[in-house]
Amino acid sequence: MRMTPPRPHVPATLDTSAAEQALRRWMAQGGRLLHLPGWLDSGPDHWQARWWQLPGHSKLEQSDWQWPRRGDWMARLDEAVGAGQPDAAAIPTVLVAHSLGCQLVAAWAAHSRWTQRVAAAWLVAPPDTEGDDTPPQLHNWRPMPRQPLPFPALAVLSTDDPFAPLERARTLCRDWGCEVREIGPTGHVNAASGLGDWPQGRLWLAEWLLLRGITGATGSR
Repeated sequence: MRMTPPRPHVPATLDTSAAEQALRRWMAQGGRLLHLPGWLDSGPDHWQARWWQLPGHSKLEQSDWQWPRRGDWMARLDEAVGAGQPDAAAIPTVLVAHSLGCQLVAAWAAHSRWTQRVAAAWLVAPPDTEGDDTPPQLHNWRPMPRQPLPFPALAVLSTDDPFAPLERARTLCRDWGCEVREIGPTGHVNAASGLGDWPQGRLWLAEWLLLRGITGATGSR
């Protein structure tokens, strides 16, 4: 099982246009970015809601955004990733998760038989659902899954996230075997953070996917 210790950042060593072009080619060949919003969904001013309207992006809808049941959310993701096609014909997928969507990735990966269909995961602002101030709607997301993820993952952490103290977030990412990029004081990396379309985030994602060999030959998984 791959275990990669958290790092303060992933260095940008690639030509940015090459990374973006590689991602576009990958999506044109059938790859998809599947967005997993967190609790209460991502509203229209959220960077994630703007991204999933782009070609090659899609959103995983959940039946209940107000009172999210972990098992129900896991089943929905399993259906989306595992539906229909044999492995050889399955659509290669990168999971793009925000907040509780990150917890969903970890919980699902610990139980699903479809994890080989996920090329990588990009986890933005994973929350601490074991904290004393966790809303009752999220108590069924305890305990937090700690198993290493079976695919490459990069966690993007804010240094002042109100839903996850930085050291707690770092520990969680270490347990998951994620690489880590810390982006300074950015709140919960949501609409309130004022990121707009967050083009810098899209560039970081494209660069990391190319470096890890997901969208091209550069780097390795």
